[in-house]
Amino acid sequence: MSNAKILIVDDEAAIREMLRMNLEFSDFECVEAADAIEAHSKILDEQPDLVLLDWMLPGTSGIELVRRLKKDDGVADVPVIMLTAKADESNKIQGLEGGVDDYITKPFSPRELIARVNAVLRRSGASNDNEKIVVGELVMEPDNHRVLLAGTMINLGPTEYRLLNYFMTHQDRVYSRAQLLDRVWGGNVYVEERTVDVHIRRLRKALQLDSGQDFGVYIQTVRGAGYRFSEQGVTV
Repeated sequence: MSNAKILIVDDEAAIREMLRMNLEFSDFECVEAADAIEAHSKILDEQPDLVLLDWMLPGTSGIELVRRLKKDDGVADVPVIMLTAKADESNKIQGLEGGVDDYITKPFSPRELIARVNAVLRRSGASNDNEKIVVGELVMEPDNHRVLLAGTMINLGPTEYRLLNYFMTHQDRVYSRAQLLDRVWGGNVYVEERTVDVHIRRLRKALQLDSGQDFGVYIQTVRGAGYRFSEQGVTV
């Protein structure tokens, strides 16, 4: 699993370059956008783990972009940090109430930026470090791309691995097939929704051990809605 991907949205190229240098020095992957329209497209296509967003953008403002994102189930949970010169308390409240996850006023130090980014990523379950992800006896080790079931290593295809990684970092929430396609396959990949069912079946089968232990029950089918991953393992 690669390090977290950060989308930098600012209309000033020099600021984007400065942010990119500091983030890449801390082993983040970066993509850039100069306005809200480009940013929205990059969020769908690149699936960033976090967005660094300037408030003052040409055309649609950063805060308006956040409001639009939060109304779209497909991207509503992408964390956003607002980077802005607007330092008034009223602006901070407006930003936080509008849906941003953190608010940093310019100027700021690179150390503060990285600390804030890491904090938001930890809260969202998309930390850039390769820590183990543990759900009961199911363990994912991103640094060496291994999955262990009750201490037994299993082999997963790349799609099943990404699907399991997404499930394990986004537990106890129902996702439709369309949402899973967007978040696991990518917004620029066009496949049928039933493809999700095929890979769910493969993943469930892979999570069954010869000993009889069945971790596939963690992936629950929610009739009429989609799928949910939960350690409770109850199908509804």
